[in-house]
Amino acid sequence: MAFHLHKFPLLSRSQVIENRINDDSSEDDEKCVLQFHDLPGGAKTFLLVAKFCYGIRLELTALNIVGIRCAAEYLQMTEDRGDGNLIMLSESFLNEMFGHWTDTIKALETCKEFLPYSEELHIVSRCIDSLAMKACADTNLFSWPLPENGIAKCPEGNHVLWNGICSTAKPQPLSEDWWYEDASLLRLSSYKRLILAVESRGMKPERIAGSVVHYAKRHLPLLCRQPSFRGRNHAAPRSLVSHPSDADQRNLLEEIVALVPTQKGATPTNFLLRLLRTSMVLQARPSCQDKLEKQIGAQLDQAALEDLLIPNIGYSMETLYDIDCVQRILDHFAHIDNEPLDPSNYIIDEGQLMGGSHPLTPMTMVATLVDGYLAEVAPDVNLKLPKFQSLAAVIPDYARPLNDGIYCAIDIYLKAHPWLTDSEREQICSLMNCQKLSLEASTHATQNERLPLRVIVQVLFFEQLRLRTSISGWLFVSDNLKNSQNPNGNLANAGNNTRVGAVRDHLVEADDIMERVSELEKECLGMKEELEKLVKAKRGWNLFLRKFGFRSKSKSIDPKTVKSCLLIQKNQSP
Repeated sequence: MAFHLHKFPLLSRSQVIENRINDDSSEDDEKCVLQFHDLPGGAKTFLLVAKFCYGIRLELTALNIVGIRCAAEYLQMTEDRGDGNLIMLSESFLNEMFGHWTDTIKALETCKEFLPYSEELHIVSRCIDSLAMKACADTNLFSWPLPENGIAKCPEGNHVLWNGICSTAKPQPLSEDWWYEDASLLRLSSYKRLILAVESRGMKPERIAGSVVHYAKRHLPLLCRQPSFRGRNHAAPRSLVSHPSDADQRNLLEEIVALVPTQKGATPTNFLLRLLRTSMVLQARPSCQDKLEKQIGAQLDQAALEDLLIPNIGYSMETLYDIDCVQRILDHFAHIDNEPLDPSNYIIDEGQLMGGSHPLTPMTMVATLVDGYLAEVAPDVNLKLPKFQSLAAVIPDYARPLNDGIYCAIDIYLKAHPWLTDSEREQICSLMNCQKLSLEASTHATQNERLPLRVIVQVLFFEQLRLRTSISGWLFVSDNLKNSQNPNGNLANAGNNTRVGAVRDHLVEADDIMERVSELEKECLGMKEELEKLVKAKRGWNLFLRKFGFRSKSKSIDPKTVKSCLLIQKNQSP
């Protein structure tokens, strides 16, 4: 684009233009042609610079300030060429702009058009630092909602005044995820620098993970298309970008996995499992999948069964679900879990076994998860017995206070694989402990024709032993009660003395209650006698009234009439 301009307004503000004019001077001093092929921003930005040189007031915005600042630096428009030159003016606007979140976001996005000048002038780094400082700030310190996309928004029921201040009487606190949506609009390179900046400022890993989840949902369409995907911790973005190619999604996924915090429990397990499933579909690098598997294994106790059912998309595809992947995740969990082995914590009595109440630990939670997973994959006829045994054997026996889950999985597997030999049936049944079956499971097992006879006999034996133990306990309690009622009986130890004392206290309380009941019965009997006397008196009064001609059906009696009758009776008496 060609510009027909005067020399003096330009060279009076720019050192570079003055030097070029002096170097290109010819015999005709009135004409000079200057060419700028590498000016930041091109002709659009040079037009703004030329207007400034002619004294026309510029309208600086977040969208043009980066280009103007880079062009001013390129043309060397310093204070040596005059006060209030373009470099100082643009720097003042930048410093003021860094105080506003939305304007900083817009300016940061325009920096990519002016590389490498925007990097050399530290505009990008200053934008990142400004955003990181605001993202890490305490949300309770904000007294008004931050503007979103240039429009200030207030809570429902409030109005926005002309100057953008909310008319609510009390400021509404911001949630910790207020910056997720705006940050998800950034390019990946800028977003990565923002995440590293907030991490260096000490932001909690949970908040960083929440932002990464939001960013991944927006820019990975294949992640959102995964079946049974539920955004449990964060709402889905308003809109998704256009579908990129698989190669672009693969590169983006690998970058996102690198940003995921490694702290245990910081990132939701269901999101990590969806990332792992997507990485398999996109054929990401093995190092990326290995990192995800290790991180999932570290917090496997927080996983859900539906998320663990990863379809098999490998070349062999022997089974419906990817058993090998789950096996590696379980191995990582068993290696990382350093839970101290205290079998006494896992010994349960008959009441806990019948009621199903037992302490929940990461290992017991994973045991329940694995038993459910085995029940889901057991109907697959292509599932080999060694793989089934390998998955079940990862969980130690003490981590299964109740073996109903593993029994259900074994029964389903035996039903789906009727061709197993007796030896193989006994091998798979050795994975469960018949002594830890509930009453319902034991009853079912004794009538299960798919189980080996030896296993059925074991179930019957332990059921009989359990019944004998229960009866012995009841008899022991009954004997103690009888001995406590015998004053001449000999007690075995101090514990029995305490128990007898407690029983005697209960007997004394029972005697007091019986005495109180007797008193109440006497009171009721006296009230009954008084009531009978009143009834007899009422009958006599009715006869008296009939004697003097009154009707018994009358509902009301005049007191004056009764008084006159009494006077007549008194006069007739001898």
